[in-house]
Amino acid sequence: MCRGSLVILSVDHEVPLSSFFIGWRTEGRAWRPGRADMADGSGWQPPRPCEAYRAEWKLCRSARHFLHHYYVHGERPACEQWRRDLASCRDWEERRSAEAQQSLCESERARVRAARKHILVWAPRQSPPPDWHLPLPQEKDE
Repeated sequence: MCRGSLVILSVDHEVPLSSFFIGWRTEGRAWRPGRADMADGSGWQPPRPCEAYRAEWKLCRSARHFLHHYYVHGERPACEQWRRDLASCRDWEERRSAEAQQSLCESERARVRAARKHILVWAPRQSPPPDWHLPLPQEKDE
């Protein structure tokens, strides 16, 4: 069963839009992820509200995002997955379709895997270098 509390980072955008959807309010109530321990799936909710999928799809189709993505990656952005996720989310809301639930779970898992495959360029330091307080080489020459 897919957990509703996944934290997703959008790697295609300058600013991760998913961070804007934490605590999203829908229909006058706070959106909360469904409980993953319910066996019948009746309490399951999509990892994001459908409005979030719609906003991501709309952003992906925008001219600004197209130009940025083409400049960075050299190819057109693939927006079909956002459209499929929006359709699956709406299908889940209307019919509680098991296929829609599985599709959303797999899509979110793929996004998490894609975000985690990028490693840090620099290794974080555990302590400063032993000679950090000494003058820099160019200061010694003067």
